[in-house]
Amino acid sequence: MAALRMIATLFVKEFTQIRRDPLSLGMLIALPAFLLILFGYALTFDVRNLALGVCDQDGSAASRELIRRFAITEYFDLKRQVDDPRALTRLIDHEVIQVGLVIPPDFEERLEAGRPAPVQFLVDGTNATIASAVTGYADAIVRAFSGQVVLEQMLRAGHRPPPAAVSVEARIWYNPELESARFLLPGLIAFLLMVATVVATSLSVTRERERGTMEQLVLAPLEPYQLVLGKTLPYLLVAIGSTILILLVGRLLFDVEVRGELLVLAFVVLAYLLAGLGQGLLISTVAPSQQVAFQIAIISTLLPTFILSGFVFPIYNMPPVIQALTYLVPARYFLVALRGVMLKGTGLAVFWPDVLLLLLFAGLMLTLSSIRLRRLFQHLM
Repeated sequence: MAALRMIATLFVKEFTQIRRDPLSLGMLIALPAFLLILFGYALTFDVRNLALGVCDQDGSAASRELIRRFAITEYFDLKRQVDDPRALTRLIDHEVIQVGLVIPPDFEERLEAGRPAPVQFLVDGTNATIASAVTGYADAIVRAFSGQVVLEQMLRAGHRPPPAAVSVEARIWYNPELESARFLLPGLIAFLLMVATVVATSLSVTRERERGTMEQLVLAPLEPYQLVLGKTLPYLLVAIGSTILILLVGRLLFDVEVRGELLVLAFVVLAYLLAGLGQGLLISTVAPSQQVAFQIAIISTLLPTFILSGFVFPIYNMPPVIQALTYLVPARYFLVALRGVMLKGTGLAVFWPDVLLLLLFAGLMLTLSSIRLRRLFQHLM
């Protein structure tokens, strides 16, 4: 009972400090939700409304129909029509348009004669991802147009078109609309929670040292594990509130619902938060000042979570050496479980190895924090 009272006393003290520090409280609760809204709308892989320029040198009904097919899609937005193909290059150089379509003078004549009628498609390749996607969209539009032309020619000639030998019936699971938000939202949750919890907790012990209250904690009848619990539980409580707010924002603004069981989601999030809080507390016991603690927290969470977790860049596309480094990033394991629960509706039976590794990471961080605090106590006594 005495140990619980000491933990409760330290819990109340730490929670009071958090409440009196609007910056820490806002960073833990409101900032992740705000950044989720900001990143959720700004960060997208969807390629839509690309500025299109057209040089129609044929001016025929067939060329106008091809242009119409480009213009009615959500991928292209017809901005300019010019007479000289070189003008399209200048427009791309000045970033007025991103793609250009050149239709040759004998386009319709070639189609009616049954000869190949090539068109030129100019793409700004400075962004390789967009260039690759938009080239695929253009190819699909031209293929559909070409198929329609061949079909009409066969019907006019009195021929019955043969049935397709092979047809693809695609069924996309878990994200049928292929919306980037559904893929990115779990990654944003992992990214924001890790950065917020580690940064906030990393200032806890260094704050005591800078304010001169660390000696009081050393003289109090406290065990290191009690200090760890008393320091982390308030931040855990606030982080849970922040997680609930983030999930509500994701549901209301981005229509991303949790398909799996809420209890499984709560367990996975709890393990992840403990990993982040443990890492932040360990940094706080090592760093000599709040400024250094903040810098270490940012460096150890921001880039690793963004780059090495599978949030944006697939891990299987990385070199083997970089793939090995991803095993040191807790967000890697959390993302597998979070996407499984939120998007696929799967349970622990599917991703239990990742949750187990996440719990081991959390236990390691909290244990190392307790050892560091014990040594710190011995040094100050």
